[in-house]
Amino acid sequence: MIEQVQVVLATHNPGKVREVAQVLAEMDCLTGIDLISAGELQLTAPQEDGVSFAENALLKARAASEASGLPVIAEDSGLCVKVLGGAPGIFSARWAGQHGGDLANLQLLLDQLADVPDQHRGAWYECAAVLMLPSGQHFQATGRLTGQLAHQPVGDGGFGYDPIFIPEAMALTAAQLDPAAKNAISHRGRAIRALAPHLSSLA
Repeated sequence: MIEQVQVVLATHNPGKVREVAQVLAEMDCLTGIDLISAGELQLTAPQEDGVSFAENALLKARAASEASGLPVIAEDSGLCVKVLGGAPGIFSARWAGQHGGDLANLQLLLDQLADVPDQHRGAWYECAAVLMLPSGQHFQATGRLTGQLAHQPVGDGGFGYDPIFIPEAMALTAAQLDPAAKNAISHRGRAIRALAPHLSSLA
């Protein structure tokens, strides 16, 4: 039997745990990895006071690695709206003032864009991912998914802003896609897959 290598996913967000686990499961070279979340380990989330997705991902990765002594995957991601100059950006999870309030965040953004026509509703999802080793060595990768925003939420899959985000060249929102289809194109999936060569060396 191949011994499993424990790797911490530095998040308390069950949606992110589910997506990253699905992405890893699709990569055969990573069958030796046992993914465990920071939530399961009851690790305290650090203050995300970086000024970029990359800085916040690195903060989370370093904190979880120091606390657990294990390799860590951390990511920071969010929605960037062109007409808002890239906002909500790193504030995506707390746009309405409370971290993790998906419905409030989504509704506030829709209200702010109520009078913005389709041609100016361009947006993109961005993700910065980090693999941190107990030695302190780390690897970074990024992923992006472009699209535009709908006027009303549609679909009950995904999480966050997925019900109003329509990926480029698609007619469905990210919340209407099945998990495999979303993971194949998502910003998070692209960033995690870019770390695959480094992850596979752990197993």
